[in-house]
Amino acid sequence: MLVKEKKTLILGATPDSSRYAYLAANRLVRTGHPIINIGIKKGEVAGVEIEKAEEVHTDIDTITLYIGPQHQPPLYDYILATNPKRIIFNPGTENDELRRLAKERGIETLSACTLVMLSTGEY
Repeated sequence: MLVKEKKTLILGATPDSSRYAYLAANRLVRTGHPIINIGIKKGEVAGVEIEKAEEVHTDIDTITLYIGPQHQPPLYDYILATNPKRIIFNPGTENDELRRLAKERGIETLSACTLVMLSTGEY
């Protein structure tokens, strides 16, 4: 089965191997999806350096969220400027306000788990 490559921005990337964002980064790379790691911690994940939310990447298919809703408002402008095709709200990141803002801009939103989507071929 040929998988369409989906460039993914991981918001909440961390070098902590016990975190789901770390597992998702590695699984995305292993399944052929290029990643951009955005986070507050220094380091790298899956061979890709973690950046701060400064440079806006405009070639993103998917943003997968790994930061809680209480930390998302300062990043709304950054997320929306990226203009991804979709945003995945992983468990614990659900945010009705961000979902509404995204939908107003034609961005698909999903409440899902990136790791489950990858393991079931739904990514």
